[in-house]
Amino acid sequence: AGHLSRQFRLAYGESPYSYLMTRRIERAMALLRRGDLSVTEVCFTVGCSSLGTFSTRFTELVGMPPSAYQRQAADAAAGMPSCVAKQVTRPVRNREAPAPESRLA
Repeated sequence: AGHLSRQFRLAYGESPYSYLMTRRIERAMALLRRGDLSVTEVCFTVGCSSLGTFSTRFTELVGMPPSAYQRQAADAAAGMPSCVAKQVTRPVRNREAPAPESRLA
């Protein structure tokens, strides 16, 4: 488990857990933009078991709580194709992982 985690971090610049949470938050953002589910329903739909943890992680990545995002996203994404909205609003925890330095010098 430790080896996998270290190799994953080297390749992607974040731990497997952080990567998974980023993907869950990305999916949650799409569901919240739709507007037909409550924040609690979205939390459990994306695989989180704690509303508090979900809200904290969402706020860290997006910069606002999920309820505020849901209210704001309804207006901002109006008329925008979902594929464009997904790309524009994608959360970014880390920039691309830096390329490993060559040790052949």
